[in-house]
Amino acid sequence: MPQGSHTPLLHPLDRFFHVTERGSSIDREVRGGLVTFFTMSYILVLNPIILGSAFAGPDAGAGDLDAAKAQIAAATALIAGVMTLLMGVVANYPLAMAAGLGINAMVAYTIVGTNGMTFADAMGLIVIEGVIILVLVLTGFREAVFRAVPVHLRTAISVGIGLFIALIGLVDAKVVRAGGTPLELGLGGSLQGWPVLVFLFGLFFTIVLYIRRVRGSILIGIVTSTVLAVVIEAVLHLGAFNDDASRGTLNPTGWALSVPALSDSPVAVPDLSSLGHFSLLGSFERMGTVSVVLLVFSLMLADFFDTMGTMVAIGAEGDLLDEDGNPPRTREILVVDSVGAIAGGLGGVSSNTSYVESAAGVGEGARTGLANVVTGALFLLSVFLSPVVAMVPYEAATPALVIVGFLMMTQVAEIDWKRPELGVPAFMTIIMMPFSYSITNGIGAGFVTYVVVQVSRGKARSVHPLMWFTAALFVVYFTLTPIKEILGVS
Repeated sequence: MPQGSHTPLLHPLDRFFHVTERGSSIDREVRGGLVTFFTMSYILVLNPIILGSAFAGPDAGAGDLDAAKAQIAAATALIAGVMTLLMGVVANYPLAMAAGLGINAMVAYTIVGTNGMTFADAMGLIVIEGVIILVLVLTGFREAVFRAVPVHLRTAISVGIGLFIALIGLVDAKVVRAGGTPLELGLGGSLQGWPVLVFLFGLFFTIVLYIRRVRGSILIGIVTSTVLAVVIEAVLHLGAFNDDASRGTLNPTGWALSVPALSDSPVAVPDLSSLGHFSLLGSFERMGTVSVVLLVFSLMLADFFDTMGTMVAIGAEGDLLDEDGNPPRTREILVVDSVGAIAGGLGGVSSNTSYVESAAGVGEGARTGLANVVTGALFLLSVFLSPVVAMVPYEAATPALVIVGFLMMTQVAEIDWKRPELGVPAFMTIIMMPFSYSITNGIGAGFVTYVVVQVSRGKARSVHPLMWFTAALFVVYFTLTPIKEILGVS
């Protein structure tokens, strides 16, 4: 490093993170860390919205729900900050971490409420899943499991989750509702109300920003839509959405989830009540061992494969891969990522995983874990801004779900649809997630279909034993009720 290029205070940072060695500079790392934060910080809004209702419980009032969202927001920022810092210091890799969108959707919309499963039970499953992945990393078995699931199915899982997330966004914003048909457009087949207008503005504004390659387009879209919602509510006083006469005056065109109004200070001492809100073994009592094994495996899949793909994608963007296509300190990266799942469960915010949005920071020049230190520090500062998060309505935030769904959907081009033995299992995986409103069902449908297709082609021996075992478990899972009836089990 040339003398005088940095102040003496920065020399230890350069040496520790190998900044100059990787062709970067302190300035570029700081800039990259800032860009990564602003590109992925939408999770501080979306995670409380997705998990808030599940954390508060089905009978929570508006005040309880707002408090739950604030708690999830604070803990989301805290865990993301700690894990991002850990990835930077331990693995020295510009790969930021936060609560994973696919996993939190699975927790909120698939696990919680099934057979009486509580939020604490679901977080316990996240912890178990994280421990298993950590063991698989330390034993070297993770790569073996990775190879067991065909590439086209791994891709289909991501695509299916993308469609599922997009559907959740449309439903939560009341753009799509249950009506005369299973689902219909808006209210009675027509889009009505100012909140829906806010959603449409947010969606198309974010699309324009994304198309024009504006960094942080998702966050900008959320913030702008929220400001618009606050102004509209201040002028028109629309109130909260309500389509149940037993709960008060009907208001089918009100704000969903939260009324966009800030009554107190935007800064507050964080309420971290979600920390430690987990039950490690409660799920076994409520669902039984087979169902729990399937859920844990489904959670593991969603965490398992996205991380490995993201890790390589970030390395390729920053020219950090070796001749075999592996990033530096691969095991450390995977260990920290596995710990992120455990930390997310312990913190009550769902599994923390690596974010592909880190590529924005790498594009800005980040090449080392120093960028993560910047991103992590910003997440920690965000812990004190939970009151702001609690005022964001669905209509302002859910356009981001549709955009993220699109980003995940782009992987569909990687599937060879001209080969039905690949396309059919992938198709079943993709459609069953949104159509059955369950990520688990989509994964199971794809696995079972894959085994059936391979057997029909006379290639049963080509199916990995792990795929046989998992497909068999899913068959039991799908037919558990009639099996219980036949066996006389309650």
